[in-house]
Amino acid sequence: MFLLAFSSLSFQQQPFDSNQLVARQKAVFLYNFTKYFEWPEKMRSGNFIINVIGNNAGINGELNKMATSKQVGNQKLEIRNTTSVDGSIQPHIIFLLNESSEMLKEIAAKFKGKGTLVVTEKNGLAKAGSAINFVAIDSKLKFEYSKTNAVKAGLKTSDGLNSLAIAVD
Repeated sequence: MFLLAFSSLSFQQQPFDSNQLVARQKAVFLYNFTKYFEWPEKMRSGNFIINVIGNNAGINGELNKMATSKQVGNQKLEIRNTTSVDGSIQPHIIFLLNESSEMLKEIAAKFKGKGTLVVTEKNGLAKAGSAINFVAIDSKLKFEYSKTNAVKAGLKTSDGLNSLAIAVD
């Protein structure tokens, strides 16, 4: 079922805003990534936090809609939007938007071994430190996956993700 959800996400001509379609697709991907990683024990209680760093009203809107009805395991989904790293929270996922990608090195170092999945959307960033990086190939939204970076982040991963992703290591 999850594979079907991933494979059906393509940039087809739609009668609505294509930016909103891409935002919806990325939100669905972000939520579905939660099924392929095992977070450390200390992060399995409280809210499941996705921290979006940067400004994208479409992504934030889609994630906030999702948070009203979805959970990750028994954890309530919580979406945070910031323009920089917020040291007061320990997010499960950081989605670093394109305009904030220069923070990747700082974020990868700060959250190394702490169980935070770093997701980006700029070419080359899976090789530069993120575990997952969104890319567009043949007008379809896909993602690169660095298992090495996920392990460095302190996450246990499912081999099932490899079959859905473009492996970079």
